[in-house]
Amino acid sequence: MQDPVFGGTVVYVCEHNENGVLGVVINKPTDMTMHTLFERIDLKVDHGLEGHDDEPIMFGGPVQDDRGFVLHTPGHRYSSSLTVTKDIAFTTSIDVLEAVAAGDGPPRMLVSIGYSGWSPGQLEEEISRNGWLTVGADPEILFNMPIEDRYTAAMRLLGIDPLMLTSEAGHA
Repeated sequence: MQDPVFGGTVVYVCEHNENGVLGVVINKPTDMTMHTLFERIDLKVDHGLEGHDDEPIMFGGPVQDDRGFVLHTPGHRYSSSLTVTKDIAFTTSIDVLEAVAAGDGPPRMLVSIGYSGWSPGQLEEEISRNGWLTVGADPEILFNMPIEDRYTAAMRLLGIDPLMLTSEAGHA
């Protein structure tokens, strides 16, 4: 995709239903870190961020780019959580960050500012025009893979080497 917002991105789709699609870009870091975020939202860290201090906050997408969204391993239920899979939850409430500050947050997480959204049928239309490739989600890519390797890793799940892609499309 040659789009300036979504070109070269990996979007983790959290919800896809009759109301549309909600996802989070997982490979576009901002210049903000967890430490900076906690300072900006005036959240006192009691036990340190337990290895999350320097983790970058992702640009999750252009929708509600003034709000935070957290993809994380399930376990504790927060006030505004959605179970995506047995391995992934999505939380929009600040209580997940409060738990992190208290040293009791999810062990693996990705925090984003903003999310990606599509109206009903919009993403399907973009996929039909070869605007997106789809692949089953892999928590290893989401949580353990270095950010700069996530796009290539997702493409390789499809058996594709990104260096072999072209922006030209043909129709038979």
